Amino acid sequence: MNNKDVFSKNPFKIIISLISCILWGSAFPVLKISYEELNIAQNDMNSKIVLAGTRFLMASLLIFTYFILFMKQSIRLGKKDMLKLLLLGSFQTTLYYGLFYIGVSNTTGMKAAILGALETFFLIIIAHMVYEDDKINSTKIIGLLTGFLGVIFVNWGKSLSFQFNFKGEGFLIMASLLGAVCSIFVKNLSQRIHPFLVTAWQMFLGALLMLLFGLPNLKAGAMVFTPKAWILLIYSAFLSAIAFSLWFTLLKYNKAGEISLYRFTIPVSGALLSAIFVPEENITLYIIVALILVSTGLIVVNRKQS
Repeated sequence: MNNKDVFSKNPFKIIISLISCILWGSAFPVLKISYEELNIAQNDMNSKIVLAGTRFLMASLLIFTYFILFMKQSIRLGKKDMLKLLLLGSFQTTLYYGLFYIGVSNTTGMKAAILGALETFFLIIIAHMVYEDDKINSTKIIGLLTGFLGVIFVNWGKSLSFQFNFKGEGFLIMASLLGAVCSIFVKNLSQRIHPFLVTAWQMFLGALLMLLFGLPNLKAGAMVFTPKAWILLIYSAFLSAIAFSLWFTLLKYNKAGEISLYRFTIPVSGALLSAIFVPEENITLYIIVALILVSTGLIVVNRKQS
């Protein structure tokens, strides 16, 4: 069985999609716990950028190692492709995760997980504008409206007042839009370059930019690396290496909108894991309703028409 069969046919496609999405879902509580374990101040942007840069630098090196040792292939690419990957890395890793890390620190892990589902809805809309065979229909419109309603609901507080922090929820929404745009670019680039290489190079280059920006401004003692913090960082690197490599390969062999169906497991797993592992977070009625609406929206927008 070749790669195309594994990544484009059921049940393999479903299993790989779910593994990627659950790994991404676990990133929300891991990041919240990491901030506390590393003793990073809420307004310390440089420490968050350095943490993200370190994570993705480690993740890229893991993929490069796997590609060289086990796939027996060269990681070298031409200058034109490297320039494209530098552009992708500056958006997909540097800017996206800069917004993401700051956003997560200014909201709850559960809200962050649910807001992350916006990336799929944005992807559906962008795919409609880019691809002739991936158009929005009446069913997708219902799904999009349901999903957006869920995102609005998760920002509704107990006092029935709209609770929105631009540096929290706002940054996460911008990151979701950016991620959707990058997914289209990745799909096109992966047709010529192995998806694992696309993943590794964009992470490596994006991480270098983050470290070049953050390290010179990092204050002494801003991060305290305990054994638990190292375990969380290493896990984050592994989950990024595995999830992105698998997902970018799925994008190569499937329609961008089609595999997004399984992304409903990201907010669900992210919210549940945050409730389990982050002490101050509890599942409320608003979270439950938002999860139901967002998950329903994600399923509906990807429902195949008979």
